[in-house]
This record gives sequence, C-alpha cells and structure tokens, in this order.
Amino acid sequence: MAVQLIDVALLPGEYFVGGAQHRIRTLLGSCVAMTLWHPQLRIGAMSHFLLPRRDPSRPGAPDGRYGEEVLALMLAQLRRRGVDARQCQAKVFGGGAMFPQIEPHGGAGIGHQNAQAALHMLERHDIDVVSQSVLGVGHRQIVFYVRSGDIWVRRQLPRHGEHA
Repeated sequence: MAVQLIDVALLPGEYFVGGAQHRIRTLLGSCVAMTLWHPQLRIGAMSHFLLPRRDPSRPGAPDGRYGEEVLALMLAQLRRRGVDARQCQAKVFGGGAMFPQIEPHGGAGIGHQNAQAALHMLERHDIDVVSQSVLGVGHRQIVFYVRSGDIWVRRQLPRHGEHA
C-alpha cells in the first residue's frame, strides 16, 4: 500500500522539519533554500530565506527570513528530534538574478549574496553540501521528498523580452 504524502508548501521566510511522510516544496528567485537530510533517520528540513542576515540595528526574535537565523532554527529542531546535523546531507538552491539588467556586474546581487552565505554557513557547521543549483538567471521550483532525500528542481528562465 502506498504511503500518502503530506505536502508542505513553504513561503518566503518559512522553514519546515519533518519525517519520511513529507514532501516539501517552494518557489525561489533570489531567495535560497537549504535542505538538510539524515539518510538513516529519514528526517529532513528545508528553509526559504530572503536575506543572509538581519540588519543589526533591527533586533528581534529569530526569524526565518534570514539565513543565519533560519539555519539555527532548523538545527535546534533537528537536535530535538535526535539528529546530529553533521550527519546530514545538505543541498542548496536558488540565488538567481531576477533583474540581471539592473544588478551590479560581478555577481554581487542579493541572490549571489544569499547563495554564498548559505554555503559558508553550512561549512561553518561542518555539514557537507552534496549538491547545489545556485545563481544564474530566473527562478526555480523545488520539491524535496524527505523519504528518499531526492530533490526535484525545475529551473525557469525568462522568455525573450521578459524580466526574470
């Protein structure tokens, strides 16, 4: 008998941690999704963050809109489930240039900053990044199957004459 999957759709600034019965999806432009998956326990986490870090002049409770904070939130939930994040496989997606014609040359736009921040944060936590689909132009649809750890990525480029 097939197991009924529970679909979870992430909006910008959200994250989710769940078990094998979950399928997590989101749509990314310049935002970035980090996924963490523990292959033996079949527990996974996924974020959808907008900015690498919060403006220090605007303190507040931990917020999923910021990469540094959402990773801490995901790691705390994984620890509560008995998961050592260093045993997880990480994958990183997004960071696309949504308006390449107005972004600075040399790749310093917000998408680039988000992607680089995600990779650096995971490295600092000793979490192996086993796959990534970052940067470029356009947006990506991401679907994460927690049971298998597989992630389906559909990259959509702007049509001729359209902005990303």
